Amino acid sequence: MNPSCGRCGKIVYPTEKVNCLDKYWHKGCFSCEICSMTLNMKNYKGFEKRPYCNAHYPKTNFTCVADTPENLRLKQQSKMQSQVQYKEEFEKNKGKGFSVVADTPEMQRIKKTQDHISNIKYHEEFEKTRAGGDTPSPQPNSSNPVFQQVQSPRQPPAASQHYNYEPTPEPVRPAATATPASSGKRYQAVYDYNAADEDEVGFLEGDVIVDAQVIDEGWMYGRVERTGQQGMLPANYVEAI
Repeated sequence: MNPSCGRCGKIVYPTEKVNCLDKYWHKGCFSCEICSMTLNMKNYKGFEKRPYCNAHYPKTNFTCVADTPENLRLKQQSKMQSQVQYKEEFEKNKGKGFSVVADTPEMQRIKKTQDHISNIKYHEEFEKTRAGGDTPSPQPNSSNPVFQQVQSPRQPPAASQHYNYEPTPEPVRPAATATPASSGKRYQAVYDYNAADEDEVGFLEGDVIVDAQVIDEGWMYGRVERTGQQGMLPANYVEAI
């Protein structure tokens, strides 16, 4: 038997049946209770087995309690009960903690007696310490072997040992080899020249060139007498002397 619709109460056939919220609905009857907007299984929201749209879904809000005279009376009564309970707890625990001792005449007498006893004991300890500090210190016994060992004269230090030490002779330096006498033609530089290659030799104006050998028309080989360096040099920078 086909069920009836939850909205219109008519029979719902299988081709148009919507099963939701424990009821059966026609597709056209499954709508919002407020605005009658047609809903489906994706956009509906149920409340007390009734379909609603998102805009008209009932929201549960907390209600504010008004400060009526009755509520104010109950509040004041609860506050008074709390204060009474606090005082009862305070009175119960009052004797369990540290109690303040009253400064009675009897307590003052006991305190003075204790102070007097403390002063007497302090003076006795002070006199004992003072008497013990004046006792002469014991003199060392001369018959004590330890004392004799301390008082024994010191032995002179042993003579230092002498070692035969012979200084190492300094090496004899060979005599400087005399510079061989120059031979061949002699030339004098008329200009300064800086060597431009490894096989050349540089010189200053006025330097004497010895052992000169003419290589070709523009170059010669010789040794600068001032520096001792030898090599190729330009022939037009020197003149024979």
